[in-house]
Amino acid sequence: MVRRTLFILLSGATLLVAAGAAAFAQDAGPTPIPVTGPIVDLSDQPIDGPLEVRGGEVAGPNAAAKPTGIPTHPIEILQQMSFWLVPFVTASIIALWFAIERMVVLRRTRVIPPSFVEPFLDSLEERRLDEANATDLCEKNASPIAAVFLHGIHKWGRPSVEVEQAIIDGGERQVGQLRRHLRVLNGVATVTPLIGLLGTVIGMIQAFNDIASSGAMGKADQLAAGIAIALLTTAFGLAIAIPSLVMFMYLSGKVESLVLEMDELAQRVVRQVSAEGLSVKRRPAPRVRSTVEDANSTQRTESVPR
Repeated sequence: MVRRTLFILLSGATLLVAAGAAAFAQDAGPTPIPVTGPIVDLSDQPIDGPLEVRGGEVAGPNAAAKPTGIPTHPIEILQQMSFWLVPFVTASIIALWFAIERMVVLRRTRVIPPSFVEPFLDSLEERRLDEANATDLCEKNASPIAAVFLHGIHKWGRPSVEVEQAIIDGGERQVGQLRRHLRVLNGVATVTPLIGLLGTVIGMIQAFNDIASSGAMGKADQLAAGIAIALLTTAFGLAIAIPSLVMFMYLSGKVESLVLEMDELAQRVVRQVSAEGLSVKRRPAPRVRSTVEDANSTQRTESVPR
């Protein structure tokens, strides 16, 4: 269900990006600007260059120009990003959701609860558990380490090779559950910079197209403003990709450390429930006779009449 939802969200974001690219490609000319406001009489004013329409008023080349460049106010940035916000916001929500979910799932007290592991292993080593009791304890505990132990308990009394193989099989399933959804974070860290690069390329194409259509090839400020807006998409993509990649690497390392600890604990179970371990435990220890007992035995032997 989660994978299906993630696929639908990513597909929707991709379709939105494609629709935006098509809209930019179809826009071949500048948008007409309606002239509103008072009519300015320029009959008595010298005109040294082409006229411009700014804010509904006609101004000459010597008029004060509006500031150009990359927007710095958050509202302006959001307005300039327009529909490109959809894939970036979607990717951010996905990365944040699965990062929090994995941090909760991969807590050590949940994967390897000390309240279960230590008493269970101590009871096995002291021979206070049989197969039925050990199975019941593992089934009642819902932790991943209990599931690994249970696979070994099912092979109680078998050779150590069989017990260890059963634990390995159960451990692989649990490791797969621990690593679940980590690929989503890696995918977000890989895809978002590509979406940002796509936005930059489309923005630069639109900027050059606007300048070529308006016949203002000599105006570098318009070109710089268009490129600056286009670079915002790359900045957004990197801002999402870098934390996602860091979280992916952190959680992957956490999984590896948990797997190593689970393997060490599982080896203790193998030594206790295998046929070799049970035979060693059941072998009676040799009885050491004390010096007093030896003396009493010698006296009884000498007192017997011949």
